[in-house]
Amino acid sequence: MKPFLDENFLLQTRTAQVLYHDYARPMPIIDYHNHLPPNEIAEDKVFENITRIWLDGDHYKWRAMRTNGVPEHYITGDASDYEKFEKWAETVPYTMRNPLYHWTHLELKNPFGISDLLKPETARHIYEEASEKLRTKLSVRNILANFNVKVVCTTDDPTDSLEFHKKEFLLSSPLGEGQGMGAAGLLLLPTFRPDKAMAVDNVSAYNVYLDKLAAVTNVELNSWHNFLTAVRQRHDFFASLGCRLSDHGLETMYAENYTENEVVHVFLKARAGQHLEPAEVLRYKSACLYEFAKLDHEKGWTQQFHIGAIRNNNTRMQSKLGADSGFDSIGDFPVAQNMAKFFDKLDKEDKLAKTIIYNLNPADNEVFATMLGNFQDGSVAGKMQFGSAWWFLDQKDGMEKQINALSNMGLLSRFVGMLTDSRSFLSFSRHEYFRRILCNLLGNDVENGELPHDEKWLGKMVQDICYYNAEQYFGFGAENSR
Repeated sequence: MKPFLDENFLLQTRTAQVLYHDYARPMPIIDYHNHLPPNEIAEDKVFENITRIWLDGDHYKWRAMRTNGVPEHYITGDASDYEKFEKWAETVPYTMRNPLYHWTHLELKNPFGISDLLKPETARHIYEEASEKLRTKLSVRNILANFNVKVVCTTDDPTDSLEFHKKEFLLSSPLGEGQGMGAAGLLLLPTFRPDKAMAVDNVSAYNVYLDKLAAVTNVELNSWHNFLTAVRQRHDFFASLGCRLSDHGLETMYAENYTENEVVHVFLKARAGQHLEPAEVLRYKSACLYEFAKLDHEKGWTQQFHIGAIRNNNTRMQSKLGADSGFDSIGDFPVAQNMAKFFDKLDKEDKLAKTIIYNLNPADNEVFATMLGNFQDGSVAGKMQFGSAWWFLDQKDGMEKQINALSNMGLLSRFVGMLTDSRSFLSFSRHEYFRRILCNLLGNDVENGELPHDEKWLGKMVQDICYYNAEQYFGFGAENSR
């Protein structure tokens, strides 16, 4: 019987083990999409205990605890930090075969060095040991150093000040030689996320946002033209601080036909607080998405589209806790025609930027993967990317399906690899998880005679996917750093 979570966890063959340990494991991390708070990196935050870094804000764990019958008092309520941790420890044994079981123990093992299984009997000593290391050794930047993180791209609204993105940060691992990268620089970069700038569905909230944008830019937002001027100003500001990517969270792609006069009319109606018809909303969002895409192309950025989530489904809990509290799910929106139409419009005008699309509905994996092949133009290797398995799919089965769809419909060797898409500084273990799964798939193919036993080439392919492809694609090499 193979032991749980040993050094060859998920690595079923000798070839997979060589690919992981010799090629994947030593590679640094470029985490080009996450929701980490930049101020906590800049200030090198020290967390008081493991609950604060591990359970606060983690809606994956919250959903599991609710499903296990834990009252909200112990999840988002005013129970003590240890009481919340204790309830999570009670839940963990019931998460077997959910990815949370793997993630939990990977994160305890690295960076805390804790190999015990989390359960009620071990909760107290794990809580105390992990919390002590957080207070004395594992500040935020030490955690990043331990995981060998080179680049962090946070997710930022156009109105954000970006005051914490204005320098590189020194990292040094406290955990001993070989466990971290030692003294090195971390590149902390913003990502332009203009979802609120096109969220005209709620006219009242949209006007509040536009007032904020006007204040930041000193542009009077009384016209569609001035709105675009203000957005461009913020886009330029992000670029001045090294931004290389935009990001959009969408139910589906927006590609309605519209005229400029129609969009001008919608903007003025919204600014006047008038009700908008659904068709007007779609035309406006389509115009925004197109204009934002043109800005990305001008600057050579990469545009990212996270597609397919249906959010805030529980009205009662949203009103109580707000968004991002664990009440979202996979949607089943039609996407192919609008996606083709959107990319084609930009391509015809030679304004299609490097693009990554992330799919949330596994039924659409092949739809996404084949769509990208329509718009590869030979200008950049892997210009159009099928992004890594996302949100509900960033687990073993979801990662394997994404890798297989990409392999069958495109070029896995040109893939820019994994990201955390997380709010937790402990989630960098997901890069390890992905790398083990990738190496296992390749190793199985070799030992089944489906791929040649060419360790040099396969090792290079693994290192490219884990690091070098992203470094080149986004321009994160030393010669391109800010």
